[in-house]
Amino acid sequence: MKVIVTGAAGLVGRAVVSVFSARGEAVTGFDHQSLDISDERAVRRVVSASSPEVLVNCAAWTNVDGCESDQERAIRANALGPELLALACSDVGAIFITISTDYVFDGHKDGFYTQRDQPNPQSVYAVSKLEGERRAQNNWARTIIVRSGYIFGAGGSNFLSTFVERARRGEPLKVINDCVGTPTYAPHLADRLHQLAQVDLPGLYHVVNSGGGVSFAQFAERTFELEGLDSGLLKTVSMESLSRPAPRPRNSRLSCLLSDAIGLGPMPLWTDGLRDFLAQSPPVSRPWQAGTVTF
Repeated sequence: MKVIVTGAAGLVGRAVVSVFSARGEAVTGFDHQSLDISDERAVRRVVSASSPEVLVNCAAWTNVDGCESDQERAIRANALGPELLALACSDVGAIFITISTDYVFDGHKDGFYTQRDQPNPQSVYAVSKLEGERRAQNNWARTIIVRSGYIFGAGGSNFLSTFVERARRGEPLKVINDCVGTPTYAPHLADRLHQLAQVDLPGLYHVVNSGGGVSFAQFAERTFELEGLDSGLLKTVSMESLSRPAPRPRNSRLSCLLSDAIGLGPMPLWTDGLRDFLAQSPPVSRPWQAGTVTF
């Protein structure tokens, strides 16, 4: 397949380029500097010139707190961008896959969120991502929406990805113990995206690693256990104590109703992804730095 990946310099984008290329696909990646997905003329020019069979959108503005103070930028990146990409895909008949978020739910449910649950976004970021889902689906029938969350892997700047490096440096870490989600290893997510591209069945999918779901604190504790690190460096805190600008769902665990129905097996356990990630993460040789890091 001829594939375009937007947001190719980010955590998920890098994994998608790597996995799709390893599967023998002809992949062209674009980062934000080479393609601003909110620029209609640029999007149409790139997609028309490349004429891909599949376009995977990994571009987004994921600064959850930053979105609270700049709604216009959030909508431009997370809603207008997917809309323009979907329209460009419709022009060339390409499958359009775009990544959304577990944060579209309010977190009040006790169990796992499925496609039957009504989204109720609580932050500007979540509102913009849900709007991006709807605009994409409304503008192109061959759209596949993939909600995921708690994503970790190489090259990321989020908690789950940067945590290991900080832990290995011996930095004290505050970790949240009252928000739970389903961790997702970026290469495993990318592999499922490749499977969905091959199936070519438009719709809404929840893609996360298997497992019961964990809090940030539980993820941290498991990491410390596997790495043989000093658990005394961990201090658990509540989300409320951090006074962050944007609200987060207390529970954003996801489960997919469609994967089995279309012949896709269970995702690997998140602990398997964590082991793979740790095995591929080189030890940190930089000296210890004083201070407390909060996640």
